[in-house]
Amino acid sequence: MLPGFPSMREAPTLHHCDEKGIFLTGLLSSSTMKLVTRGTRAVKIDDTELFHQKIFAFYRQNRRSFPWRETTDRYAVMISEIMLQQTQAERVVPRFNEWLHHFPDSVHLASAPLRQVLSIWSGLGYNSRAVRLHRCAAVITESYGGVVPSQPELLKKLPGIGEYTCRSIPVFADNLDMAAVDTNIRRILIHEFGLPEDISAFELQRIADVVLPPGQSRDWHNALMDYGALMLTSKRTGIRPLSRQSKFQGSKRWYRGQLIKELVHSEVMYLEEIEEKYANCPWNLDDIITDLIHEGLVERQGSENHCVRPMLKIKG
Repeated sequence: MLPGFPSMREAPTLHHCDEKGIFLTGLLSSSTMKLVTRGTRAVKIDDTELFHQKIFAFYRQNRRSFPWRETTDRYAVMISEIMLQQTQAERVVPRFNEWLHHFPDSVHLASAPLRQVLSIWSGLGYNSRAVRLHRCAAVITESYGGVVPSQPELLKKLPGIGEYTCRSIPVFADNLDMAAVDTNIRRILIHEFGLPEDISAFELQRIADVVLPPGQSRDWHNALMDYGALMLTSKRTGIRPLSRQSKFQGSKRWYRGQLIKELVHSEVMYLEEIEEKYANCPWNLDDIITDLIHEGLVERQGSENHCVRPMLKIKG
């Protein structure tokens, strides 16, 4: 908690609220009480102006600098938003810069071979994100003339773009007055307003919409990201994310990554070579390979020709 700024949960009074679902009063003034009901429980959201002052005060003193914050190019913002999913920002910086050097726009990305795309992505993990970005660039090039659309409803139709990302892209690129809720923002809202951790995504989105300062969406979301990452961390609040990453070393995801890394640097790998090299893998290798094929990361060759040993290669 910042000095001089109380938690919003300390609001002193409540107003009556309808029993049906969610009822949020309009923003009548900075001290107007807002209230959300969940069954018989009431949650206070008071003094949005104080909340804004608290977050922006922290942001002015502790603002982090990242290359994607220095651009409003929608393509670059899209790349950063996908890279930042489940990957620490500091690890993303060098990959982001290298990516834009090789693939400065959707057209260049769509025309690049998947092997090169995966090579540049290497180190970020979750390689399927790179495949979806590759597909996404192809759709953007073909359907939108290479220009990333600005409308959330169109963005959501693209491969790899979900509920949060379809909002965050126009927020950071266009300063669109729309709230986007990720794990950091979820934690802040739950902590500051004393919300239950099992609050639904719908209810949390309604609250985020109410506290959004008009005309300042880009700065507001950056400020919340920094406050959540530097001040109101998961460890400090005890608020757990909706999903938690398991131990990486030795996990199925680790073996997937190792296999992709080898295939990126090799023309092909024979299946018997893979089976011998990963003989101690505790996971079913056939399942891992099948998943990689279904996700469009690799392809199998030679299995129908008994004169040619079956092999794997990066697709394309």
